[in-house]
Amino acid sequence: MDLGLEGRTVIVTGASGGMGREIARAFAAEGADVVVGYSSGADDAEVTAKEVRNAGGRALTARYVLGDPDSARSLTAAALDWTGRIDVLVNNALRPFGFRPPGDRFEEVGADWRDKLHDNVDGPVELTRLVAPSMRERGWGRIVHISSSLVDEGVLESDAGRIGAEFYAAAKAALHGFSRSTAFSLGRDGDILSNVVVPGLTRTFRNEERMANSMGVAERYAARSPLGRLLDAAEIARVVVFLGSAANTGVTGQSVCVTAGA
Repeated sequence: MDLGLEGRTVIVTGASGGMGREIARAFAAEGADVVVGYSSGADDAEVTAKEVRNAGGRALTARYVLGDPDSARSLTAAALDWTGRIDVLVNNALRPFGFRPPGDRFEEVGADWRDKLHDNVDGPVELTRLVAPSMRERGWGRIVHISSSLVDEGVLESDAGRIGAEFYAAAKAALHGFSRSTAFSLGRDGDILSNVVVPGLTRTFRNEERMANSMGVAERYAARSPLGRLLDAAEIARVVVFLGSAANTGVTGQSVCVTAGA
């Protein structure tokens, strides 16, 4: 299948490692020019850029601090200066919250949750606002937000939302409503689609050690899947690339779960 990504410019935030690196590499394999957004791992970003080039694409590394409007403007400007266009935005960057022990009460958490919640919501919203004019001008664009299955299901519990993930789930849930609304406002001005990809617990090169020390969390989550296993980041990336491609002509305003059925 021709995905129609040859020569298109793709911004991937949080691309210095984990899921972001696989997403960047997957777009490069389809001939895209990839802007590798990173926060602090400049060396890791260069590794991603090298892998992008080895996969057949071109790469530009650009620093992007989630939730910083000046940083978002700089990232957008760097992409436009490089190729003169922005075709695809993948909002993958995340400012981690960390999970609390189940015995801790969320209302007693320190005040830093406010800054983290703000950055994880405002960051993708602001960057989407900045790339929208370029997409409207060309009459074409794809936006993909990366969310989490914690928005509507638990990893260990059967009820909605894992204990200890309240603020993380709140930030990710905001992307669903934002994407749904922007799909309508952007879609009236051209072939511009907005979707959310919802991964479950996913293996990446950065979390293998944590998975091994997760006290059986990974195994219990895998057991809930019809496939009996966790997905890896490359499998998530392939779905992101399709949604961000010209081959996707009709999926917009949706939240697409990629959890191996768990």
